Amino acid sequence: MNNTTDITPGLQDAVSMNNTTDMTPILQDAISRHMGIGGFLEAFAPASIQAERIVPPVWWVIGFLGNPVCAVIWYGRRMRRNNSSAVYLGSLAVSDFLFLILHLMYNLHTVWGHDIYNAHGACEAFMFFFYLPQYMSVSLVAAFTVERYVAVCHPFLKEKWCTVRRAFIVVLILLIFCAALSSGQIYLWSYHPGPDHCSYRLGTKEFVDVWNWTVDMIMFAAVPLLVLLFNVLVLREIIKLSSNGVITRQQGRSSGNTASTLTLLSVSFFLVVTQLAATVVLNIQVAIPVGDLMLSDDEIRADGVWSSFFTYMDVRKIVEVVCLSHFACYFFVYALTGKHFRREVLYLLTCHGKLHCLDFLFKKAHKGERYSMVSSNGHTLATDTCTTAYTTSM
Repeated sequence: MNNTTDITPGLQDAVSMNNTTDMTPILQDAISRHMGIGGFLEAFAPASIQAERIVPPVWWVIGFLGNPVCAVIWYGRRMRRNNSSAVYLGSLAVSDFLFLILHLMYNLHTVWGHDIYNAHGACEAFMFFFYLPQYMSVSLVAAFTVERYVAVCHPFLKEKWCTVRRAFIVVLILLIFCAALSSGQIYLWSYHPGPDHCSYRLGTKEFVDVWNWTVDMIMFAAVPLLVLLFNVLVLREIIKLSSNGVITRQQGRSSGNTASTLTLLSVSFFLVVTQLAATVVLNIQVAIPVGDLMLSDDEIRADGVWSSFFTYMDVRKIVEVVCLSHFACYFFVYALTGKHFRREVLYLLTCHGKLHCLDFLFKKAHKGERYSMVSSNGHTLATDTCTTAYTTSM
């Protein structure tokens, strides 16, 4: 599920799941004693707050630097030409970059206590834009995973389905679809001037539960599992081709194909592992009871039920902030698995070959290279048609 859910609704949901009466006012009283939700958790679950303060800034620095570079490279003519997966990867970089900006605002608001979106209209608008890139990131990874499956397992369909124009159309459709899903947050969230916080709209609890469970299970559980399934099918086909000697016989011509397939598989598995881990720890919340909210602070600390709940909150937030890494670290995945991506990074570092102090790096990386589209109706080279397809010509 959404690995950045506001802590206040999370606590309120936990209360409502484990008590037959509405305890939200009592919960608010307990929180107000500690000057807000941040102080409440800092008093009883300090590791969760420290994790939110220490780990996300690392992802912000990495993502604010890496995602724009990835977007420039994948959207560049040299990578995008006849390369439909570059469209998806460039869009993924833009989506992740926007999410990190919004997450910075969210973190400043919920963890550091700065008033960012506590206002009528701002609360609803922020939640709309906050969820949109989360839905888009998962959808884009699913899109190029399905495309990779078509290219590997159904190579004769690649000419029809794996095109740059179709990739742009799919991205636009996904954007509209994710915006429609995210628009539900405008109704779910509302600014409450009394306690001065942005939370779920009053009187909508049943709808909130149904909507969040349905949408989050589809986007953050079912879609990653679908991505995992297609990855398994792709790997099985590659192993089959390798065992039949098809790849070995054309190894010299398919080295770029293998690298590009590895890049997309790595990105897919990265998202699957991080997103499913965050989904699991959030779903466990329904099994974690909340203690008696009428207890004093000392009694809360000594209460076993509360201790279990705050231990869960510590573990949950640590896992969630670590799993945010997939919004920031794809640059390293591309650099480790894609030689053409590394060459484009060097190309940028040398200002398109004009920075002579680093010119030796560019010339060494591109010596004798020309960029062209590899096409084939056979299995081996077909797997490269939907991804990086540049080859070296000596």
